[in-house]
Amino acid sequence: MEKLIYEKSQKNRKAATLPAVGVEEKELSKLLPDEFIRKVSAQLPEVSELEAMRHFVRISALNHNIEKGFYPLGSCTMKYNPKINDAMAALDGFRELHPYQPEDQVQGALQLIYELQKMISAVVGLPAVTLQPAAGAHGEMTGLLLIKAYFESKGDTKRRKVIVPDTAHGTNPATAAMLGYEVVEIKSNDRGLVDIDALKAVLSDDVAAIMLTNPNTLGLFEEDIQEVQKLVHAVGGLLYYDGANLNAIMGLVRPGDMGFDVCHLNLHKTFSTPHGGGGPGGCAVACRAHLEPFLPKPVVSKDGERYFLDWNRPQSIGKVKGFYGNFGILVRAYSYILAHGRKGLMQVSEDAILSANYLKHKLKKHFIAPHVQNCMHEFVLSGSLQKERGVSTTNIAKRLLDFGVHAPTVYFPLVVAEAMMIEPTETECKETLDQFAAIMLQIDEESKSSPDVVLNAPHTTPVGRLDEALAARKPNLRWEPATV
Repeated sequence: MEKLIYEKSQKNRKAATLPAVGVEEKELSKLLPDEFIRKVSAQLPEVSELEAMRHFVRISALNHNIEKGFYPLGSCTMKYNPKINDAMAALDGFRELHPYQPEDQVQGALQLIYELQKMISAVVGLPAVTLQPAAGAHGEMTGLLLIKAYFESKGDTKRRKVIVPDTAHGTNPATAAMLGYEVVEIKSNDRGLVDIDALKAVLSDDVAAIMLTNPNTLGLFEEDIQEVQKLVHAVGGLLYYDGANLNAIMGLVRPGDMGFDVCHLNLHKTFSTPHGGGGPGGCAVACRAHLEPFLPKPVVSKDGERYFLDWNRPQSIGKVKGFYGNFGILVRAYSYILAHGRKGLMQVSEDAILSANYLKHKLKKHFIAPHVQNCMHEFVLSGSLQKERGVSTTNIAKRLLDFGVHAPTVYFPLVVAEAMMIEPTETECKETLDQFAAIMLQIDEESKSSPDVVLNAPHTTPVGRLDEALAARKPNLRWEPATV
């Protein structure tokens, strides 16, 4: 049916009829249900275009962003987005496309998607790729739907469990539960890695998959990954790779070579497309050949020199998004990969690892480092020593704001008390890393000599310390005019 609707739209495209600007209220009632028609005028401020512009410029100047200061947000990879990517996405041939244009008018766009799929396939070591999902968690859902459809096609309906380590991203168990799976959590060992004995204890023929991030959310590479994949595959289960941390290993090792069967990766982290502030995101889901028939349709394919949307996918899980991904984000990811090439992507990972270990070494004497081995692209410290002085990780995070530095991820992962997850990324220079280390050491010293300075921070931000519990219970979402 979707294919028929799509084809009909290609043949019978007509301009949509919109109501005139001065439409009468009685005419409007014919277009909209009564409950959606405003009964009183909107309380909007009457200002000139100049004042409106100044208002938004002032607001933007108050917001912290990656172009304003350091943003060591662990696992979220808030790295610089090259402006050349934006320029490519703004090209007329990409920017002005419509998703229902005939295929012969969008061959360039289809070619870009097709080639980006091939690039990502090479990076992750899995043969089939879809770029339809909107973002990371959406990709998780798509990947687990592939696994679910695969087992159902074999008549294997008893697999109702998904194994998730205690260091997993919160979306992993949430996605599995949303799709009707029973989530089985396993503990980490004293090195912060998957406990093989704990894994063996929960493996059985009712396990559908294990969801892993490698490196994990502690920034540690799962050294026993080959043993893990052998154990899971031995009971007929599949391995799902959460690619949120792929930016630590791309060009160095591939999820497919580790034994993973399906993975998602965040284009807005790995390949430096815009991230944060509400989106848009971008996601790729890759899988092995035995899962390929279940990919979302339509699949971007190639026939000779022609690119087309293949709707003839009888085993497909169906569409997971109204149109094909967030296309502007796909253009940016494509540009980023072309600009770097294989060696460049490898250097991205190597520099991210170097930056993280450099910072960890400078800070571990003043903040507890719960795991002694070298990290990958990020690391986790504990503020427990400072907590003993009455200064919590929350206080440290708020004090960082006074120095024009965004706080790292705090209190995650949950396996580390007073956790601070720090990710410097490969785009920051040594001077910035040294400055951040000096700020952290200053805050540590303040926790001993002048704790009130930390406890009452931030002091320099436009908005001071909030009552977070009250703000969560009673958010103020109503616009009010500014007072001078």
